[in-house]
Amino acid sequence: MTLFLLRRTGLLVVALAIASVLVFVLLRLLPGDVAATIGGFRATPEQLASIRAELGLDRPLPAQFGSWVTGVLHGDFGRSQLNGTSVTGELGRKLQVTAPLVAGSVVVALAVAVPFGTWAALRRRGPVGTGISALSQVGIAVPTLWLGLVLVLVFSVELGWLPAQGFPAEGWSDPGLAIRSLVLPWTALGLTEGAVLLRFVRSAVLGVLDADYVRAARAKGLTRGQALRRHGFRNAALPVVSILGLQLATLIVGAVVVERVFTLPGVGSMLVGDVGNRDLVKVQGEVFLVVAAVLVIGFAIDVVHRLIDPRLREPR
Repeated sequence: MTLFLLRRTGLLVVALAIASVLVFVLLRLLPGDVAATIGGFRATPEQLASIRAELGLDRPLPAQFGSWVTGVLHGDFGRSQLNGTSVTGELGRKLQVTAPLVAGSVVVALAVAVPFGTWAALRRRGPVGTGISALSQVGIAVPTLWLGLVLVLVFSVELGWLPAQGFPAEGWSDPGLAIRSLVLPWTALGLTEGAVLLRFVRSAVLGVLDADYVRAARAKGLTRGQALRRHGFRNAALPVVSILGLQLATLIVGAVVVERVFTLPGVGSMLVGDVGNRDLVKVQGEVFLVVAAVLVIGFAIDVVHRLIDPRLREPR
């Protein structure tokens, strides 16, 4: 296990290094010029050249990349080219919204997928199992944007139970108000992702219900539920964990849409605004943070697989 962790950590570091190069280079291939954004339409070529020199954009790309990576290694993602604010500080404030949004959506997705997916597998030949499967198909087809708008119309406009948009300016100093602001975003993102995960939970549970070890456990006197809890869930969890890792990456990207629908001041909203302003330093910090999160999730999924399945820990 120790050797696996060292090897996998090394691969993670290499992947992060390659990702940093790709993010830096690809962003500089985009059209537009931040100097023109700062200088305005009437800026002369001399003024634009002066702005580029002040921002360090006239330096060779390897030198710019080296400065940025050195700062990232020290926890400094640089400063905005438009207003000079710290990118690290802004990301920290925006993550106070985006991180709870993603985490809460995962909880909702698991709360929907695991019990209902298992129930659908156990009742696969009855109307309950068929109904759950049909509802999950509908959930997969429903866009997150549309579901978010429907939730706002019902629970905010018609019933007035929850706020329709926004996040409290004081942040989490008032936890109750902050949680109420995230209930609808959690529901919109969690239900759509939970419908997808439910299908995989159902398939995984169906796969272990007819396994030899489950039949042997039932032959020894265990009920189907007891055999599933003691012997089946561990094996069924392997494919579900893999899909959950992929969905976590999808949730991070989907948070961008949800933040726009509910006007949440998170990383997604920040990214959309900075792309329009051509603020490359902030954009590359935001994109690299998202890419790093996806890579770390992949690393965590590999480790969890090793912990769940003892066969993967056997020497080869």
